[in-house]
Amino acid sequence: MDFSFLNQPAFSGGGVYLDWVISGVKWTLLVSVLGWIIAFSMGSVLGVLRTSPVWWLRAPATVYVEIFRNIPLLVQMFIWYFVVPEIVPKFMGDWLKTKMPMPEFWNAVLCLGFYTASRVAEQVRSGIQSIPRGQTNAALAMGLTLPQAYRHVLLPMAYRIIIPPMTTEFLTIFKNSSVALTIGVLELTAQARQISEYTFRTFEIFIIATIIYALITLTVTFSMRWLEHRARVPGYIGGASGK
Repeated sequence: MDFSFLNQPAFSGGGVYLDWVISGVKWTLLVSVLGWIIAFSMGSVLGVLRTSPVWWLRAPATVYVEIFRNIPLLVQMFIWYFVVPEIVPKFMGDWLKTKMPMPEFWNAVLCLGFYTASRVAEQVRSGIQSIPRGQTNAALAMGLTLPQAYRHVLLPMAYRIIIPPMTTEFLTIFKNSSVALTIGVLELTAQARQISEYTFRTFEIFIIATIIYALITLTVTFSMRWLEHRARVPGYIGGASGK
């Protein structure tokens, strides 16, 4: 194996191929982190609505989750990039196609965010439903409204319980970011493919990409394990025994 190609002048754009790798890592992190912000925020709202006793709040959230969770991510990526600009009002479609800055990047962020939100919603729902009903009744008996019970009692407990499955979703969004190459985002996998085509060092560049993905996911895993240890709830899965 020969990794010296990383210091060779790049085919285009100036710099060397190592710069392409660094650029790919940057776009992977940006797409993933921004997508996660959307996913966590929207997924939390949907998860709460999925446990609402009001059916007309619960039904739309259920429909959203079932649709977005069951359509392949690749199909959704193409819909966001190719179909959405054609079905929105013309002025908006023209902006999305010609005037929007970095349309590939933002479409990838939105697609990953909305897709992962459906999965986060199910984790939040399961966390809320795992809390004994008595805690909700106690909060209401103390004079809290239902929204206040969610804010001060249910959600703080639910988030602590679901840290392990949420870690999985956070890791998944980094891996799913590679799908963004299909609409032209030059993230890590896309850059690795380009370097492979120009240098014929396929084995070497994909070893590097694999190591980078592993380092990112291991960093997230150990960070979330530390958070889980700090926030664990005695008596629940992963919690202290209380002895």
